[in-house]
Amino acid sequence: MPIVSRFFLAFALTSLLGVASATTVGETHRSATTPTSALRDASHSDTLAITVWYPAVDGAKEEPLDMGSPGHPLFRAGHAAQEAAFAPGRHPVILLSHGFGGTARMMSWFGTELARDGYVVVGVNHPGNNGMGPMTAAGAALWWERAEDLKAAFAAVRKDKDIAAHIDPARLGVAGFSAGGFTAFLLAGARVDIERLKAFCASHPDDGVCKPQKEAPEISGPKMFHQVYDDPQIKAQLVHAGEDHSLPGVKAVFTLAPALVQAIQPDSFATIHVPTAIVVGLDDKVAEPATNADVAAKAIPGATITRLPGVGHYDFLSTCTDAAKASVPICADVKVPQDATHAEALAKAEALFGEALQGSGYRR
Repeated sequence: MPIVSRFFLAFALTSLLGVASATTVGETHRSATTPTSALRDASHSDTLAITVWYPAVDGAKEEPLDMGSPGHPLFRAGHAAQEAAFAPGRHPVILLSHGFGGTARMMSWFGTELARDGYVVVGVNHPGNNGMGPMTAAGAALWWERAEDLKAAFAAVRKDKDIAAHIDPARLGVAGFSAGGFTAFLLAGARVDIERLKAFCASHPDDGVCKPQKEAPEISGPKMFHQVYDDPQIKAQLVHAGEDHSLPGVKAVFTLAPALVQAIQPDSFATIHVPTAIVVGLDDKVAEPATNADVAAKAIPGATITRLPGVGHYDFLSTCTDAAKASVPICADVKVPQDATHAEALAKAEALFGEALQGSGYRR
């Protein structure tokens, strides 16, 4: 389908499903910890940074969530009113995981728009694996701890009196991009198998997941298996990789360009018995669809998959400005308008979460 036609189709679906509603969005920040936060963080801080987007009272003043130096943004990441009061009522919750080396803010184009449509979206900066600080070997290698991060964040907001009064924890969804998609699958019941990925990469060294990643080539790719996992502290954590990292009560799963699918026990996908939707770009060379999204879509009962022509991996990050396209390597890979890609992804997410968390026939 031509890009322009795709854009107008996505716009129509977005309007129908309520993504473009007039609800004001708020943003607030909290913190928690997990047993491995300090191990993964470069400064050995045990703090897990949490970002929450939510429906706010009408009249709260939203501000741009641009990323970059003041007046010279590199990414357009949406809008939100800082520390605004919550809109009345109890809202469904979506836990959101960013990609390898990303941040919660980088995914705020997605989180703020879901909040605009009535959801409380809880994201984190995964320790040692986010763009707010140095990447670490432990942060890169202990992928399953990402699920524990979101479980800790969910527990924290449920205990926070200012947030807990406005959420309905029984209506819970999970979402993620790239390694965050892997995280979402774990939260829904999938199990990790490190040796399976190691064997896959030994026979498929040119697969995008097996290559050094742009965000941290020194601790990813072949070095992950040949050096990182020999670190005594990291090796001691491997016993926990295949444990159950699921979160009881998850009712829907949405993933964007999921990665690390070859690190999941194939049979464990069959334990995911909630509505699942996957969106992937056909030009993705990082988490190649044939060895990631397509595998998950086939293995998860009833899963749906949407394949977007011309779309690559980094198209699912916040919108690159012209300055970023000229200076940020991942933005140079973006070939089609990101706003259209984002609109299609949001339409699919709203269809999934609206039905699973808001009720049959949901419309805002």
